[in-house]
Amino acid sequence: MKARANMNIAGKTVCVFVLLTITKVTRTVGNNRVSATVGNNSVLSCPPQSNATMVTWKINPKVGGPCALGYRADQNKTDRTNCSDSMNWKFRPDRDPALEIRRVGIAHEGNYTCEVVATEGNFHKTYDLTVLVPPRLTLYCDDRGNPVCEAAAGKPAAQISWVRESNSTPKEEGHDNGTVTVLSKFTAYSTNVTNTTCIASHPAGNQSKSIACYPSKNDGFILHVSIILSFLCIFTFMAVTYYFKLHSDRLCHKTKTSETAPTHSPQDDTMEVEPYTTYVQKENVIYNSVSDLTVGQNLPQGLSPAT
Repeated sequence: MKARANMNIAGKTVCVFVLLTITKVTRTVGNNRVSATVGNNSVLSCPPQSNATMVTWKINPKVGGPCALGYRADQNKTDRTNCSDSMNWKFRPDRDPALEIRRVGIAHEGNYTCEVVATEGNFHKTYDLTVLVPPRLTLYCDDRGNPVCEAAAGKPAAQISWVRESNSTPKEEGHDNGTVTVLSKFTAYSTNVTNTTCIASHPAGNQSKSIACYPSKNDGFILHVSIILSFLCIFTFMAVTYYFKLHSDRLCHKTKTSETAPTHSPQDDTMEVEPYTTYVQKENVIYNSVSDLTVGQNLPQGLSPAT
């Protein structure tokens, strides 16, 4: 039993010694946050060690798979695994194992770790790389004469402010590549303000532009014209309605009169007069015949009635 206890104590002592040795040999030299502007070159350095036997860059981007760059001093040999041509050694790795990223893009964001194996021990240095995208700043006047400032496709989102005080609230629109567009419309407390300056604050650099906008004078004119046209439309509608109503009443009155009044024509008068005329003519003929006969009977002999 006593021998087993001694063996347990010896085992624990060895474990502690190994852990202390590993802690002493392996040293991590910080975890640094760095940033680079898109399109520029970026250089990441390794812990300086004069007697390095092996150097390895391990890269884990946020988009895409990991890659690695390695150097072995005993073979004076370098190798690369799944790394693009934009990432390479800055100088000769046996002299300076710094990593250079050419034309930094958004896809380069991620963690970069340099591991150095030397006679003094193992050393690590990790970088958290953030890519900055400066926004495209534009300043223009809208159709009502209000200044509008737009910081398009920036990463991170830009902060827009105005030189003269404004109560406007910026609007943000995110894009698939991680950039953000910020839009701000200047709203002045006084209508006399015309010349304004927009300032876009961004980690990649501040930008500013100025513009002079004049309030639109057509708003009042359009309002007056709209009111006048509305009154004209209403008046025209009422006049047309009254006209059709009056015309309809007259048509109804004429229709009723023609239905109740008896029809009369000159032909009917002729038909009524002709029997009377015929009758009178017949009476005259009979009267003349009787007169002639009477006169002929009363005349002396030898005389005849004149024809």
